[in-house]
Amino acid sequence: MELYQLRSFAAVAELGHLTRAAERLHVSQPALSAQIRALEETLGVTLFERGSSGMSLTAAGRRLLPAARDVVAKAAALRGVAQSMHGDVAGRLSVGTLADPHVLRLGEMLAVARDRHPLLEIELHHEVSGAAFAKVRDGELDASFYYGPLGHPGVASAPLRTLVYRVAAPAAWRGRVDDASDAEIAALPWIMTPPISTHHALATHFFAARGLAPASVVEADNEVVIRSLVVSGVGVALLREDVALAAASDGEVVLWEPAHIETTLQFIWPDARSAEPALAALVALVRERWPQEQGSVA
Repeated sequence: MELYQLRSFAAVAELGHLTRAAERLHVSQPALSAQIRALEETLGVTLFERGSSGMSLTAAGRRLLPAARDVVAKAAALRGVAQSMHGDVAGRLSVGTLADPHVLRLGEMLAVARDRHPLLEIELHHEVSGAAFAKVRDGELDASFYYGPLGHPGVASAPLRTLVYRVAAPAAWRGRVDDASDAEIAALPWIMTPPISTHHALATHFFAARGLAPASVVEADNEVVIRSLVVSGVGVALLREDVALAAASDGEVVLWEPAHIETTLQFIWPDARSAEPALAALVALVRERWPQEQGSVA
């Protein structure tokens, strides 16, 4: 079997679709399909079920995928070490992103990465925070931004800054929100992210500490969408403080003052891969973007 076949296997497994995987790998769809068939013939198993909606892993495919990803990762690490011997950092890294690029300083980081390490390719994937953590832990992402505390010894982190969230309600609800008790706020309709997200955990833990839970929930998986739903009068939600204050200043929302909920923005990566040249270079770039905040975040 060939390394490019394993890379193709992993890409199709992640994206669930030949066309999207072919676009990522910069090959034609027929060529990618042929690679998968050749790998299946070499291994003597069927890796995917082909359907009208895409490609799904068979039981054999699910069992073999972690080993394939491990081989691809080790090959990338070997290539990176070889490049570093010539003074160049090279490789491709998949990086999870959250929130908006401005908050994460993505533009600054990518601009410096392009100038300093022209052979380093960075591929961005927008993720929900909990999913990002799981993908770094399981090797599906090389690194990611992440909100919240860490919970796995195999994941290393660089704390970047403290983020504050505020409870925001539609401006027309001022009479229901001003001077409201914890129970009255919990009884309002809430807009929440999926349970796997840190955003969801922040709201849940805030009310659980008071013996409460939001009475009704509308689920949305994007902070921009959540803000829009609050402004539109759908319900109450946690908004990042800078977004909440701007919306309040514009008269679009009203803030419930008792709640100032903190979490930590971190950059995370597999601890066992910390010495890989490409990943170490990326971590160094991220640390450079956050020189002051790191010292103030526990």
